[in-house]
Amino acid sequence: MFDPELYVRRRAAFLDAMAARFPNSIAWIPSAPAVPQGNDVFRQDSDFFYLTGFDEPGSVLFFDSKEKKTTVFVRPKNVKKETWDGPRAGVDCAKELCGAQESFSITQLDAKLCDLVKNHKTLLVHLGFSRANDDRVIKTLHKLRAKKRKGIVAPSEVVDPAVLLHEMRLRKGPEDLTAMSKAIAITAEAHARAMASARPGTYEYEIEALMLDTFRRNGSERPAYGTIVASGPNACVLHYRSNRRQMLAGDLLLIDAGCEYDYFASDVTRTFPLGGVFSREQQILYELVLEAQIEAIAAVRVGTTLEKLQKGAARTMVSGLLRLGLMEGDLDEVVKKQKFKPFYPHRIGHWLGMDVHDVGEYFIDGKPRPLEAGMVITVEPGLYIPLSNETVAAQWRGLGVRIEDDVLVTETGRDVLTKSIPKTVDELRYACSGAS
Repeated sequence: MFDPELYVRRRAAFLDAMAARFPNSIAWIPSAPAVPQGNDVFRQDSDFFYLTGFDEPGSVLFFDSKEKKTTVFVRPKNVKKETWDGPRAGVDCAKELCGAQESFSITQLDAKLCDLVKNHKTLLVHLGFSRANDDRVIKTLHKLRAKKRKGIVAPSEVVDPAVLLHEMRLRKGPEDLTAMSKAIAITAEAHARAMASARPGTYEYEIEALMLDTFRRNGSERPAYGTIVASGPNACVLHYRSNRRQMLAGDLLLIDAGCEYDYFASDVTRTFPLGGVFSREQQILYELVLEAQIEAIAAVRVGTTLEKLQKGAARTMVSGLLRLGLMEGDLDEVVKKQKFKPFYPHRIGHWLGMDVHDVGEYFIDGKPRPLEAGMVITVEPGLYIPLSNETVAAQWRGLGVRIEDDVLVTETGRDVLTKSIPKTVDELRYACSGAS
């Protein structure tokens, strides 16, 4: 829900950070562009929404660290276009909604850019994301440099605002966690419905539809990412998307799905057997991944790194694969040289927040970044043995397992935000039985 005070605090914190690190600076934050008719639905740029809660396209926000002033440019009111695309806030209303001292029509942007940007040492702007915006930045700097004999100074440095803004977003506040918790609660219901509903003969797209139905029925704006419903050997395709296979008796089903709520994402993977009963090989592989995941989650604390979690999970799973005869070699050498990649090709997790792969640096000065309280990460080890892997016995081929939870780093350890979603063998047996 829109809380004006939340965005007031965020904008004030951003301006304070600008003033502290770049005392004479101007930040240029564009919204997401309007979506052409026939394309996907519009979603506001996460940085823009984080600072404003304003979800209209065609807007641009400026922060002036010297004057502690915010200026916004928005689409003007237009009765004809609003008939087709819905109401617009307009210049006056947008000024209040965005907490700006000044507001203008977006049609005035080019005429006012030089006056806004001039005589600031630092321009904070994202480059490389929008060709149209990049061209506008370059043109503005060119115009200002041509006026230096008139005493007008162009910014001498261009800095990505991510160095400030993404650091703010990386550490989650109470309001952020409230939205994430709601997204996770909805996602948990969707996974529970899928476990109870998936049966031999069901198509993957039917389970996808059930997930999306649960998201929307509970007020989620959209999925946080493309829903993966991967049965049987499809679970070995990490970013499987077609979701069209008919499930067979004896299949494992891997579902990687989460929704957004108030622009915050959830990201959950569960793997389970249709009907809740594992085969011998399925259960052995599943419990090996679960062991690695439980150990990795237990290791989450302030000061550790995702790199340490990755190495720990890899070591646990490699040890199991060696024990089962699915790999050969020395444990230390296999882990050090990452010879496990054919079985475990991805990383242990990522930042989670407004974007499913959220913003924030993973390395600082070339070293893995220590975790801090307020960060939210995913923990998602997996093992995959595609049908094409002829180095293992036939009964292991076509099995893919991934287990993923969302974990908040706390001052005293961690909080598994997705802990209500079944994942032990006994929990899955019960959840897949359809019992309520």
